[in-house]
Amino acid sequence: MGEEKKKSGLSASFVTGAVALVFLTVGYQVAVFLNRAALSRILEEREVAAAVREPESSSGPEAEFSPGQRNDSDRIVPDMKHSRGDMQKSRAGRKRRQVESFRFNPNDISVEGLQRLGFSEAQARAIDNYRIKGGRFNRKSDFAKSFVVSDSIYRRLESYIDIPLTDLNAADSAAFDALPGIGGYFASKMVEYRTALGGYSYKEQLMDIYRFDNDRFDALKDLVDVCPEHCSPYRLWSLPEDSLRMHPYIGSYSARGVVVYRENNPEEKWTVDGLEEAGILRRGMAEKLRRCRLSK
Repeated sequence: MGEEKKKSGLSASFVTGAVALVFLTVGYQVAVFLNRAALSRILEEREVAAAVREPESSSGPEAEFSPGQRNDSDRIVPDMKHSRGDMQKSRAGRKRRQVESFRFNPNDISVEGLQRLGFSEAQARAIDNYRIKGGRFNRKSDFAKSFVVSDSIYRRLESYIDIPLTDLNAADSAAFDALPGIGGYFASKMVEYRTALGGYSYKEQLMDIYRFDNDRFDALKDLVDVCPEHCSPYRLWSLPEDSLRMHPYIGSYSARGVVVYRENNPEEKWTVDGLEEAGILRRGMAEKLRRCRLSK
């Protein structure tokens, strides 16, 4: 009786163990199957992405492939999820934007033009917003200091930056105001003095303006110019006395002397040196007037 119970107990344990082993085996096989299926799915998705992605660069037929990278002959191109038209659209969307280099003025180039130069839309709009708020790039170095202009982009574009000089005889007060160290007061004085002179003949005449010192001039002398086509010669030898007296280098007393000198000397002697020798012009004023563009 005892032996039968013992045999019965052993049989039950054996059956339980066998059933458990079967379940473990089946479970292991199911896990392996699911794992392989997942890996296969991942590989398939990678191949799909590779099939529609435009390669950024190519080294030709001898290009080496890094570990894990497939050759085109091994690539699987799915025909169910991606049609040829979808793949072409994807390539076009992923195609790199072409970057150009051309001469430009950072003060007036459009947002689209900045993007053509290689700036993102956000960067281009940041530059445009700076200009809209009154900002100005007076020198190339000012453009380089912009927080959206990287060193690499600036090195590529530096030789293409073209910021025109401010013509002292063509600019308005707003253009003068934009120059460093000027502001509204000196901008208006620069226009007034230009009128009194009949036009600037050389840029150093700015220092004749009251309180326009060397430091102020040095801060902008490389940003301004005097273009001859915008400066008519001063008619020292033909203007009437009333007009001559308005010139800063002549004044009332010298204006009368110039007229008298013209009336009593032949034309070949009509020179600034002759006026100085005759005592009509003081030495300092004669030196300044000598540098002006004059006409008969």
